Amino acid sequence: MLGCRVVSDQAHRSRAFNHVLGNTAAAMLATMFLWFGITFWAYLETRSVLATSIMGGAYMLGMAVLGVPFGSLIDRFRKHVVMVWSAVGTALLFVAAGAVYILTPEEALTDLGRPWFWLFTGISLMGALLVMLRGLALATCVTMLVESDRRAQANGLVGAVNGLTMLVTGVLSGLAYGQLGMGWVILISLGTVLASLVHLLLIRIPEPTIVHAEGTPKAVDFNAAWRTIVAVPGLIGLILFTTINNLLGGVFMGLLDPYGLELMSVEAWGVLFGLGSIGLIVGGSLIAKVGLGAKPLRTLLLACVALWIVSGGLTLRESVVVLGVGIFAYMTIIPFVEAAEQTLLQRVVPFEKQGRVFGFAAAVESSAAPMSAFLIGPLAEFWLIPYAGSPQGRRDLTWLLGEGDARGIALVFVLFSIVGLVVTVAAFFTRTYRRLNEAYAAGDVNADLAQSVDDDGVPGPDPTGRGLTGH
Repeated sequence: MLGCRVVSDQAHRSRAFNHVLGNTAAAMLATMFLWFGITFWAYLETRSVLATSIMGGAYMLGMAVLGVPFGSLIDRFRKHVVMVWSAVGTALLFVAAGAVYILTPEEALTDLGRPWFWLFTGISLMGALLVMLRGLALATCVTMLVESDRRAQANGLVGAVNGLTMLVTGVLSGLAYGQLGMGWVILISLGTVLASLVHLLLIRIPEPTIVHAEGTPKAVDFNAAWRTIVAVPGLIGLILFTTINNLLGGVFMGLLDPYGLELMSVEAWGVLFGLGSIGLIVGGSLIAKVGLGAKPLRTLLLACVALWIVSGGLTLRESVVVLGVGIFAYMTIIPFVEAAEQTLLQRVVPFEKQGRVFGFAAAVESSAAPMSAFLIGPLAEFWLIPYAGSPQGRRDLTWLLGEGDARGIALVFVLFSIVGLVVTVAAFFTRTYRRLNEAYAAGDVNADLAQSVDDDGVPGPDPTGRGLTGH
């Protein structure tokens, strides 16, 4: 009988995880659909690389600022409650963004020197950032709902679903904006968010009773996150490495859309990017099938080496085919990097502190990308792009980058890829690499998490009487 109850509990957890994963995917689809559409709209209406770089940088800056507060919320309250808050907030902000779009004359809305462009994109950005809560909560749900030896595969499944979401979003955003206009993009996004909210209210998540020995987490708990991170040998080094990677990766965030839109129409670029996102599905599916190996950190670094090689080569020639193949390869590798980091953190960080640690890591790692995006926008627009288009620049770069109008952006990609490759190779020889591998091999600190939930799949009794967060 006990065995039957355990099997039933595991089936309940599996169903709950699938519902949470699907719901989070729908929410992210809605926000990416709108944000992709706004990015396409912003560049095509203004033809400003600076504007798209600022938008991309602001997105990552928002993630950096909100990472720790969001992580503290996840540790402080039930995951389901936090997810509902996220959905309601996103819906309200998308309504506000739609109102600004409808009520503002087009010539004022697309004038970068007036406030309406920045108000519209800023409100939309805040709505998109709230979905970050869902992503952080999902990472802790993997720890809570999936057995230790299956978490790498579960993280791979998350990557595959994210890839499917990216595929649908990439294709439909370009088509929707090109054929229907920005108003319909906003309306479709809002409708999807509301549908995900209704579904979310019907989901029941079996959450364990967590008693915080140090008391209820603060609203913004930097100290607890920091103490947890430094307690794991080498973990701060992993976060530092990912931060450097994101510093370089912010360049691609700010310049990939302008590069693609220089080569093709917005509809074609949306389709190409969407098809390239099939790589996320392929990569995530591979992880779901075979895992990440005995040393996820080694897998992470090898994947980063491959990423920098691909990113340096996808713009060497101004070719739609080369760009498409490069994006597909890049997307195939991304899930290995993300799943490896998630799997490592889920194994070495205690569950009751994972929200803050995931949030702290997201904050620090994301803080680098806006710096590079804000820097590279002006650098590309006022120096590298004009230089690459000048007679001298063409003579200097043709042997490496070939001919074309987007050679300035290509030059940026190549330079930053070389730096990223050198940094990644050097990481293999660090003390951090050895210590983190040892920490992972030492065992799963959350191996007994399932014992905090009764056999019927509901939270077990709390001897303190304080509930989930120790109130």
